[in-house]
Amino acid sequence: MSKKQSEASGETRGVTIDQRLIEEGTAQLTSEIRVLEAWLEELQASDDGDAEVIAARKSYSDMLRSRKEMLSTLAKQAKLQTV
Repeated sequence: MSKKQSEASGETRGVTIDQRLIEEGTAQLTSEIRVLEAWLEELQASDDGDAEVIAARKSYSDMLRSRKEMLSTLAKQAKLQTV
């Protein structure tokens, strides 16, 4: 690939992500975060002593934290690409 082709496709600084892909990823992660937050809210109203509820709450919390980290990383990547 020539230098001009690399620049046109945004590959001037290592790995880059297509803007449309960033937007789709952001929308997907935002949607997943909303769902996980809703599930966690429902679990808050459940029996705190139930082992399954405790396990589900931990699992959903871990997934939520992971999705938020991914969203943050994606936002940073998008910002780097616009510079």
